[in-house]
Amino acid sequence: MKEAKTGKTVPEEVVKMIFSNISSIYQFHAEFFLPELRKRMEDWNHNPRIGDVIQKLAPFLKMYGEYVKNFDKAVELITAWSEKSPPFQELIADIQRRKVCANLTLQHHMLEPVQRIPRYELLLKDYVRKLPPQSPDRGDAEKALEMIFMVAKHSNAAIAEMERLQNLWVVYQRLGLEDDIVDPSNELIKEGPIQKISTRNNSTSEKYLFLFNNMLLYCVPKVIQVGAEFQVHLRMDVEGMKVRQDTEFPHTFLVSGKQRTLELQPCLPLQAFQDAIDRKEKRSETFKTAVSWDHPDYGVPPQTEELGRRAPQWVRDNLVTMCMRCKEPFNAITRRRHHCRACGYVVCARCSDYKAGLQYDGNRPNRVCQECFIFLTGHTVLEDREGKHKGILEVSSALPIPSERCHHPPWLVSSLAGPAWPCSRSGRGGSQKVHVLHVLHVLHAEVQLPRLCSLGPSTQGSLHRRMSAPLS
Repeated sequence: MKEAKTGKTVPEEVVKMIFSNISSIYQFHAEFFLPELRKRMEDWNHNPRIGDVIQKLAPFLKMYGEYVKNFDKAVELITAWSEKSPPFQELIADIQRRKVCANLTLQHHMLEPVQRIPRYELLLKDYVRKLPPQSPDRGDAEKALEMIFMVAKHSNAAIAEMERLQNLWVVYQRLGLEDDIVDPSNELIKEGPIQKISTRNNSTSEKYLFLFNNMLLYCVPKVIQVGAEFQVHLRMDVEGMKVRQDTEFPHTFLVSGKQRTLELQPCLPLQAFQDAIDRKEKRSETFKTAVSWDHPDYGVPPQTEELGRRAPQWVRDNLVTMCMRCKEPFNAITRRRHHCRACGYVVCARCSDYKAGLQYDGNRPNRVCQECFIFLTGHTVLEDREGKHKGILEVSSALPIPSERCHHPPWLVSSLAGPAWPCSRSGRGGSQKVHVLHVLHVLHAEVQLPRLCSLGPSTQGSLHRRMSAPLS
């Protein structure tokens, strides 16, 4: 320290970081612990006891925890400053050449306080084992041993906590130090690559998972790793999470959380997820866990109390050939597949032409089927709504094809081919305009049309109004 104050070898702050609170530890032993033990040894014939002395001073031994926690950093500082400061390196060599060092390195002597508490525990165990059963010090010695054991546990906990924080900080750096993720109270349980299975076409893509004690981070490796190594795509809370093996597809499992349901091929053991859930359950009395759903592989909506609160498991497209509500068969043009965002069923556009706010998606409106719409909103659906949402292609395909040809004036043809019967239909490609496909030509042409009597009353009325309107 005297050399450091001169500023010629190493800054004083660095010396304090290297030796941590060793001066306090030395003062405690020199002024309290050692004098008390010496007094008792001098009076051993009249009072053969040391258990009460150790009991009185054992709580102060917890100060070793700070020194132990700082030890690895101290060794790194010595190595770093020895490489970049020749005066510091010469000073360390001079200290190690002294007789009192017994040809041992400075790092070896610095390790002595780290080993002190475990040695106290071993010595006290041996002392208690050799005490006679009727010894007056047996009771105090056994209590002192318990206290020393707790001090050793405290030191080990300090080392584990230091390692946990160091590992946690490295993980946060790999994730880009996002504000809503960085929390020193988190505990990293497992991490590793994983294969995400697409619900649409069963293809897989490589993702990366970080499983913490309170959340699961679903990440994508960044192509250009500048700063962060991964980009967080989804954060799922462990609270409320459910995990089960997929019986339909081998070597896969489902992770269902409040935000989303993922189907994965594991790199992380399934037990790791369950362990995280169990830890969360122990910390929260209101947490409810389950690792299996009592429903067939085909899929079943969440329980009514969970509908809208939890992201459902989507039924795979290739497992379903007809709408799971109206039972009408799917096809590529008039009845395409959609997923209800509340129950996960594969349904047609007509059965899922409803919007309802879902709690797991921040109460934003989502496409839902009629049954879920009624349950979530409490609204009733009019019986004639089914016909209202019938697409023009579905109407046309349901009509008989006439056999005769007829001549119509151009204004009627243009009214049928123009904006009189547009039909907007939402699909994967966006909104699409669909017009009557029976019109072949606009002016002076023969036109194949269904009979007016085959059309519905509302359609007939529209046609008659146009036919009776004056020409412009």
